[in-house]
Amino acid sequence: MARPGDPRRLCRLVQEGQLLALQAELQEARGYRGPGGDTLLHCAARHGRRDILAYLAEAWGMDIEAANRDYKRPLHEAASMGHRDCVRYLLAQGAAVDSLKKADWTPLMMACTRKNLEVIQDLVEHGANPLLKNKDGWNSFHIASREGDPLILQYLLTVCPNAWKTESKIRRTPLHTAAMHGCLEAVKVLLERCQYEPDCKDSCGVTPFMDAIQCGHIDIARLLLKKHEACFSAEDSLGSQALHRAAVTGQDEAIRFLVSDLGVDVDTRATTTHLTALLFAAKEGHTSTIQTLLSLGADINSKDERNRSALHLACAGQHLVCAEFLLQSGLKDSADITGTLAQQLTKTAGVLQGFDHSEVA
Repeated sequence: MARPGDPRRLCRLVQEGQLLALQAELQEARGYRGPGGDTLLHCAARHGRRDILAYLAEAWGMDIEAANRDYKRPLHEAASMGHRDCVRYLLAQGAAVDSLKKADWTPLMMACTRKNLEVIQDLVEHGANPLLKNKDGWNSFHIASREGDPLILQYLLTVCPNAWKTESKIRRTPLHTAAMHGCLEAVKVLLERCQYEPDCKDSCGVTPFMDAIQCGHIDIARLLLKKHEACFSAEDSLGSQALHRAAVTGQDEAIRFLVSDLGVDVDTRATTTHLTALLFAAKEGHTSTIQTLLSLGADINSKDERNRSALHLACAGQHLVCAEFLLQSGLKDSADITGTLAQQLTKTAGVLQGFDHSEVA
């Protein structure tokens, strides 16, 4: 059992909001620091204990700007957890509104990871700058786009109309981020109030439409086609289209949407790698995606520029269930698998049942 004055006990008293018990024991551990360098102020702010926060700051004179090992201040903690009373108290006590923690995150950025508009408003009204960027190049608007609350995005655009004009260090926009995370209402706001170029690309050549497709957000893909005139055949820096990226991530419904609804050629090849969607799916071991592609008419015997079939790629990746399915699906070149590929497949019992290994030299 922790003895009176023990730092762990003090922290627990703060978490539980036991102010009277804390008062009785503080004298013995005024200089408390947790394992990460947290003070009791950090603990109080994190758990929303405004009364204890005020007591520690006023009765004991604890520094509201004390930083832990990640350079977090109590304001970062309160903002990140959405504790408005604590945020307002710290701001009233003069806490620096744009202090930076590790990786250059401000309290406003931390607040934007939660859907708490009032906390964001409090910080902005006390001078927080939505245009500051963290080490990855994200500003607060970018972070809010990931969470997808349309009211927060509308507010930030109202107080800072240029907040949308931002890219991360790898040239990803808030539209990329909202599309990737499936934030339909956020995407609607971004398309209505921001002027992103259709098919804007990040440093890998990925468009918001590709992001939506490869993550299976078909509703957002439809919206981008209708409202943003997105190009479903745009290519990334490796020549892959949305269809190929969907095959890599195993998004079967997105593949059906592209082929059946939009008329994308199921056997189209990436211009740099020369892989079809079927070859990409085999390389990743997505058996259900291979089934989907075959049902849509994909050529099971297609090969890459090095004359490797889907079966070769599945074997090379040691995707045994996938390889078994391909063998059972009538590949014309199954007898051409030699040496290492055969050894990889035969390592697992039960794989290749019914396949005549004597055909493999």
